[in-house]
Amino acid sequence: MNLVTRVCAVLGVLVLAACSGAGNSETVQALNKAQAVGSPFTKVLHAEYRDYTNMLQRTGDYADGVHFARKGLAAASGVIVMPETLDDWDLTDKDIIELTGGRTQLVDALENGGRELVSDKAGIAQARFDCWVEQQEENWGKEVPCKAQFWAALKAVQDVINAKPPAEEFPAPVAEAPKGEPVPVQQAMFIVFFDWDKYNLTAGANDVLDAVAQEIKSRQDVKGITVIGHTDSSGTEKYNDKLSMRRANAVKAGLVSRGIPESVVHIEGRGEHELLVKTADGVREPANRRAQMTLE
Repeated sequence: MNLVTRVCAVLGVLVLAACSGAGNSETVQALNKAQAVGSPFTKVLHAEYRDYTNMLQRTGDYADGVHFARKGLAAASGVIVMPETLDDWDLTDKDIIELTGGRTQLVDALENGGRELVSDKAGIAQARFDCWVEQQEENWGKEVPCKAQFWAALKAVQDVINAKPPAEEFPAPVAEAPKGEPVPVQQAMFIVFFDWDKYNLTAGANDVLDAVAQEIKSRQDVKGITVIGHTDSSGTEKYNDKLSMRRANAVKAGLVSRGIPESVVHIEGRGEHELLVKTADGVREPANRRAQMTLE
């Protein structure tokens, strides 16, 4: 993940100065200006990723800072972003084993009510896990503070999920609920990102689709899912319209392969017309290369 940093070190002063300019990235600026909407969980994630991004910027780790700024922006718009996937990071075998165990427990807790029941601790747990991954890459074989913070936050989430309500000695009679309009479906949003000029699903995107498929199958009130593909502003408008549809189709194919009926997946392509990060024309902004999924 810190490949850009290493390339800068190799190529010398001129490139290093250019890479340092990433500290003023439009993505980071947009994150700091963003007003979070969405669920309590995504709002906590936005705040956590914003703080961590700014810490990385202060320490000169601009490439990783921009990466987490992208996740923070997505969370600020109410989108559920997933914990880091380990394939994207340069880690030792020992660290991968330990982090894999932590991620498995974290995702299990999030998917079993953690986001809703204890949104503050769940958001902190995810952010601390991502911090653990990033810091562990920088410190092979050493203990990093985020690791202990992650396990403490995760335990707090697991304790709430596993807690059984105390049995009532004399249960109160249950009144019949008044009849009225059906409860509307609570919308859930997910997002995946793409490499520049690509529409193939990355390892991280596949993890998100696993979570989306599980969410759909676990709920009885989901009638469909809308997938909207987006691009950054590089390339022509006509080309980007087609690329955004290819991205939406790739996500649809991924969902169908996970057992979601093709008939309930609706796709759209918005091209470069709804940028997550506002940029000038012709800018390769990673945060804008995405597909967003909304449950209906």
